[in-house]
Amino acid sequence: MKVAVMTDSTAYIPKAMRDAYGIHMVPLGVIFGDETYQEEVDLTTEEFYQKIKDIKELPTTSQPPIGLITEKLEALRDEYDAVVSVHLSSGISGTYQAVVSAGDMVEGIDVYAFDSEISCMAQGFYALEAAEMAKENKTPEQIIARLEEMKKTMHGYFMVDDLTNLHRGGRLNGAQALVGSLLQVKPVLHFVDKVIVPFEKIRTRKKALNRIIGMLEEDAQEGKVAKVVFVHANDEQAAMELKEEFNEKYPDTEALISYFGPVIGTHVGEGAIGVCWYYK
Repeated sequence: MKVAVMTDSTAYIPKAMRDAYGIHMVPLGVIFGDETYQEEVDLTTEEFYQKIKDIKELPTTSQPPIGLITEKLEALRDEYDAVVSVHLSSGISGTYQAVVSAGDMVEGIDVYAFDSEISCMAQGFYALEAAEMAKENKTPEQIIARLEEMKKTMHGYFMVDDLTNLHRGGRLNGAQALVGSLLQVKPVLHFVDKVIVPFEKIRTRKKALNRIIGMLEEDAQEGKVAKVVFVHANDEQAAMELKEEFNEKYPDTEALISYFGPVIGTHVGEGAIGVCWYYK
């Protein structure tokens, strides 16, 4: 059985890496007024952060149209028997459910949709693992079982400079956003039951980052960490510094840099930083 691996654009796996691993991608959309852009296709991350500097109204975001997903599945059907499709949390987007629906509509290819219950490069880690297993001729059931195992130890924490965007986009409970703005806190956020909730309310950006790195290093000291990624919203320097500090202490642990692209960047805002890791 030949198995394809697909994900959506919010995994933010660089195109060269997607190509190297043979990972297929369906893009989500960013809407500026009357103009819709497919992220990672019509709109780069650099263009997005430049664009939002020049506008008053925040863009909105949209899941891939079901027609686009069915087209992709029909194209894959020519070469593959099945597809394992990894997507951002169903608690913040309808993308996962759209892929499930498209899979029911397209005959001749078995679709195994996987809800990562997270987003960005943490989601990307699942897709990369799936692609490696597909190359080893593992079955879709074996791949999904491994991804479920990974989910048990996937850690992802992030902090934003301002909670307004998350609140306005409906990705954070209103009361939580209000408390954050009143107290000027820099809450550490994470996903619980597929949605974004505060993990801890912390006063300053530096303390919030220290708290996240402290949790990572606790696991790294025990030799548990398989891979870690430092994710930034148009602040690569900050992510690089965190990675270099980590690499000095734990040179044997694979560490990557990634980014909050247009769709997730719309909600977290410029300056956000995230750290994700999972166990061996």
